Amino acid sequence: MFKIQKGYDTVTKSFRLPVELVEALDGLAYKYNLSLNQLVVQCLNYALDNLEENETEGEKAAK
Repeated sequence: MFKIQKGYDTVTKSFRLPVELVEALDGLAYKYNLSLNQLVVQCLNYALDNLEENETEGEKAAK
């Protein structure tokens, strides 16, 4: 289950995101009283934690 949390150490990076995605994230950040950055970090962590890693074509061929 995705839970919104606050607080962590940071490093600065820049990313280009679709306008519609940023608008949706802005709305959620406002709703939960978070910065947009805090919400994006949590979404990315959730995606990484739940990523299904597929075998690469090279790994399949080696089997």
